[in-house]
Amino acid sequence: MKPQTPIKVRSVWISDVHLGFRGCQAEALLHFLHSVETEYLFLVGDIVDFWSIKKSPFWPQEHTNVVRSILGKAKHGTKVIYIPGNHDEAMRDCIGHVFGNVEIHYDYIHTTAEGKRLLIMHGDEFDVIVKHSRWLAKLGNVAYDTLLDLNHYINGLRKWLGFSYWSLSSYLKLRVKNAVSYISSFEEALAHLAKDRGVNGVVCGHIHHAEIREINSVLYCNDGDWVESCTTLLEHNDGSLELVFWSEYYEQHKLDLRAAVLASKKAA
Repeated sequence: MKPQTPIKVRSVWISDVHLGFRGCQAEALLHFLHSVETEYLFLVGDIVDFWSIKKSPFWPQEHTNVVRSILGKAKHGTKVIYIPGNHDEAMRDCIGHVFGNVEIHYDYIHTTAEGKRLLIMHGDEFDVIVKHSRWLAKLGNVAYDTLLDLNHYINGLRKWLGFSYWSLSSYLKLRVKNAVSYISSFEEALAHLAKDRGVNGVVCGHIHHAEIREINSVLYCNDGDWVESCTTLLEHNDGSLELVFWSEYYEQHKLDLRAAVLASKKAA
């Protein structure tokens, strides 16, 4: 799918943005939000990273711009549903309330244009480490932050050499046997819950692993994240679903802007 301005879709799901964390790809997300028009926008948890803010306060203008863009969509007709995750669990105290036309829900059932009912939830409820060992989860978060810092330097070198973005943490995650087993167990648990709830599928986030697949006749969708992969799940007007990896479009956008600036300088 080649991005146009604007891309008109029925629904958008984003999660694991981690505003307030230095690894957040806020500029890429802002580029996406400015490039899409949608009837429904689902914020599927970990939009703001209160864990990171508490540990090391960080909030640049780009992060404020993302919030403004979301609130702008809510003000101008997009139905915005916010489902908090574990990193923004403080927002769970606000479930049932509406702020700036943004509805706060614990979970939500969305019916697609095809009539499929999708259960939307962050997914941390099915993470045993997060639920029962918060200290271990936070230790893992520190290790993850370290990987992302290393990833920043690696991609700086790759960019200098003319290579595209590459995620070290994703690479390691998919090659460590226990991590692969964890992802599979997580997906199966969410699919089982969806079947118990009598819906056709589930949309979640949490594990930063974007995917669409069928598990025991249940549609499992994970919309990924905006730290490593810059992914979003879209519902088109015919009800079909698509995972989009926005980083490639954003990188092309920057290249186009750079070329335009260079052309302008030459013309002057």
